[in-house]
Amino acid sequence: MIDTTDLIRELIYQIRLGEDSAYEFKSIAIKGKKVEQPHRDSIADELAAFANARGGILVLGVADKTREVEGIARENLDTVDLWLANIASQLVDPPLPIETRLVEIPNRQGEAKPVVWVRIAKSVFVHRSPSGYYHRVGSSKREMSPELLARIFQQRSMVRLIRFDEQLVPQTEKEAIVPELKARFLRGDLPEQTQLKKLYLIGDDESGTTRLTVSGVLLLTPRPADFLSSAYVQCVAYSGTERNAEYQIDAQDCDGSVDEQIRLAFNFVKRNMRTEAVKRPGRIDIPQYDLAAVFEAIVNAVAHRDYAIHGARIRLHLFADRLELSTPGGLPNSLTIDSMEANSITRNETLVNLLSRYYPADPVSKRQNLIERRGEGVPTILAASERLSLRRPLYEQIDHTELKLTIYAASREKNGLLAQFTAEE
Repeated sequence: MIDTTDLIRELIYQIRLGEDSAYEFKSIAIKGKKVEQPHRDSIADELAAFANARGGILVLGVADKTREVEGIARENLDTVDLWLANIASQLVDPPLPIETRLVEIPNRQGEAKPVVWVRIAKSVFVHRSPSGYYHRVGSSKREMSPELLARIFQQRSMVRLIRFDEQLVPQTEKEAIVPELKARFLRGDLPEQTQLKKLYLIGDDESGTTRLTVSGVLLLTPRPADFLSSAYVQCVAYSGTERNAEYQIDAQDCDGSVDEQIRLAFNFVKRNMRTEAVKRPGRIDIPQYDLAAVFEAIVNAVAHRDYAIHGARIRLHLFADRLELSTPGGLPNSLTIDSMEANSITRNETLVNLLSRYYPADPVSKRQNLIERRGEGVPTILAASERLSLRRPLYEQIDHTELKLTIYAASREKNGLLAQFTAEE
């Protein structure tokens, strides 16, 4: 938490020196409860430029050329704050989280003037604003050249394949960690801070502030989507075979730490799938889906999805004849649909390692750990589901940004399936 006294002292000092790579000042002109100057697009460009570089501070209510503390009328502070929040969420893509503070600083005559202090953290994403892609260079914003933009995209997307889950998440703090979730990772006599750093669950940013990593957010916080947009599983069940709201019979957003997301999504399927019975001569129960395969599919989706894709959630849709599981992110590295059954490539190496070492599996999986590192997940999904429905599950890559798995439901009308169950009696 920033100490207000220190913030004001630093701000007064910086105003005296002027703008630099970390500070930008802007006058505010308001007429009739509407901000007339500066233009919304200009502020969006400034915010994105800081986020695309090393982060920085924007101060509203200070003239950039004269460095005069003009202030903002107290009755207009809420108007400016809302205006700013709308710009960050609506004009910057992906939307940009910002931190604002309302503080008073003296002008040259010694009069206290309210200003709006805005902190923009370095982002794990590349942000586009109305005028294009900007970054901060010295005391001004500049449009990025195609070469620089390509390099930054590469730097911030390459880690998606190997170390994105170890990146620090801006604006996270240790206070977000749930003690019960943290306790699962603490072993031995080493200080807990040391242990969590060794596991890449937390780390220190450029200012020395301790932040959670992507893995830390996913494993240690009660709602990861507060920090990583759409880091949850959306489940919907339909009575028919089409995605139609009129036939929706159940829906649930499964959030919480990733193991909780897996548990909730799995229980959603158990709750909504049918189990048909055949009397031949004794009762034979035929579930719609092989639960071990369903569990494996959900674990794979949560563990291997691309958390760097903004606004994309895992979607699990149940229909009368099939289960569809859509996972954000194309297949990593050189993996293809055809090679999935034989090869295993991990996108979130740190997350997968922690899930395989520290989390016991659901009893239905008949395994010791939530994730087994033997590359048997896809073969299990395919073989177990095909035995039950007599139809091989279908993997599809959609526009290289989503992996869709369709598991077909079993049906008691399938004579071959009844013969199989009868033979197993």
